[in-house]
Amino acid sequence: MALPDTERFILRISCRDDIGIVASVATFLATRRLFIVESADFGDQSSGLFFMRVVFASEAPDFDAAAFRREFGSLADEWAMSWSLRSAESRPRVLIMVSKADHCLNDLLYRHRIGALGMDIPAIVSNHEDCSWLAERHEIDFHHVSPAKMGKEAAEARLFELVESLEINLVVLARYMQVLSSEACERLAGRCINIHHSFLPGFKGARPYHQAWERGVKLIGATAHYVTPDLDEGPIIAQAVEPADHADTPASLTAIGRDTEARVLSQAVKLHIEGRIFLNGDRTVVFA
Repeated sequence: MALPDTERFILRISCRDDIGIVASVATFLATRRLFIVESADFGDQSSGLFFMRVVFASEAPDFDAAAFRREFGSLADEWAMSWSLRSAESRPRVLIMVSKADHCLNDLLYRHRIGALGMDIPAIVSNHEDCSWLAERHEIDFHHVSPAKMGKEAAEARLFELVESLEINLVVLARYMQVLSSEACERLAGRCINIHHSFLPGFKGARPYHQAWERGVKLIGATAHYVTPDLDEGPIIAQAVEPADHADTPASLTAIGRDTEARVLSQAVKLHIEGRIFLNGDRTVVFA
């Protein structure tokens, strides 16, 4: 069996669905004495696509990832697979963007600090300076990039300078209250996550929880999704709701919303950095 301290690897696969894919992958791993630690797969009848995520470990401590890639490539070609392999210990590099509200940022930084999120955070970007103290406290570089002062085009150019120079794998909009351009959304497709309240398309604009209170809502929710040019309509990753009642005030609804947003965003980020999400058209397949 695999040694307890043997490095684990994550194999992600997507292709057209067909009979025998799981058997082929399992046989490939078994013949090389690679132990399946975790496995999940899904065949979507509506799209005709197949998705699979496997975590495996080697019987021997000297696993050759380069050789695996060469050999698995032949199998992948047979099924016309899109696939990737990475160490389960690798830490994606995440850039966080925020405006003034710091609840989502604070939650992400806390979970990162205690080791609950296996990622590195090279930088925090904001169009305001309100959250600079949080970055300083966690010894993370803070970049004030203001579209209002620089212009939207220059601000996004600066953003992508940071994304490229810092080798960023994921951008997280932790209540970043600026709309990214269609061009920026296209460049960040599949690697930019946003969070917002789940009232949309209702209660748009400022003070959504006050608007919700005026309508007497009974559920407060949050949605985390990938960013696309269609504002707040990207593929959904995670959602949650909490009850509300007639005794709530705008302040208490806002507090419920803050907690829910922070929790859902952290959940979505964790799912992404662990390679558990597959894009499936306008939807996602999530192996939680």
